[in-house]
Amino acid sequence: MGRVSDAKEKLMKAVTELIWTGSYGSTTIDLICERAGVKKGSFYYFFDSKATLAGEAIEAAWEEYRPKLDQVFSPSLPPLERIHRFCEFEFAEQRELHREFGHVLGCPLCTLGTEVSTQEDALRRKVQAIMDQSRKYLETTIRDAHADGLIRAPDAAAKARTVYAYTEGLMQQARIRNDLGLFREMERGILDLLGVKAEAAVAA
Repeated sequence: MGRVSDAKEKLMKAVTELIWTGSYGSTTIDLICERAGVKKGSFYYFFDSKATLAGEAIEAAWEEYRPKLDQVFSPSLPPLERIHRFCEFEFAEQRELHREFGHVLGCPLCTLGTEVSTQEDALRRKVQAIMDQSRKYLETTIRDAHADGLIRAPDAAAKARTVYAYTEGLMQQARIRNDLGLFREMERGILDLLGVKAEAAVAA
């Protein structure tokens, strides 16, 4: 069945790529095993269903991704600099994925979550929980920007939900249109939503 030490990781990597580049519905267990280069018995040794595998895979991907966001949104940086770094980071990540897969992939959580939301409730809740954690980075940044007098956002959580919805929507539009250029609009769009004028952003 292949080495137990790496078969599970291969399966999680395979399902992530297949769902992200295709869809949850089109990704079968046979395809996952073929992509991972492991036998079907390996799949059932670790997982009892495709949904279980997908859930563990997105959790593992999040744990790998989160330290990068910790750096991008470091509290030692000014709030508007964090936003700038976030937008540059997202563009760089999507550019690398485009080079590897030949298409803009957008957000894996949104791609998966919108598809399974009416079918796999446990998986939907897992996606929602990770997205809630991700949104907290924006919420903290917005709260700090408000405290510094850079913006007016007394309800940082509400403003973060608005900004997060915008970034997710932009990423899905970039995926649909296969247009990396849309990521170059992200920073200005966020600043507009926060009421930051261009000259103020440069000064900050």
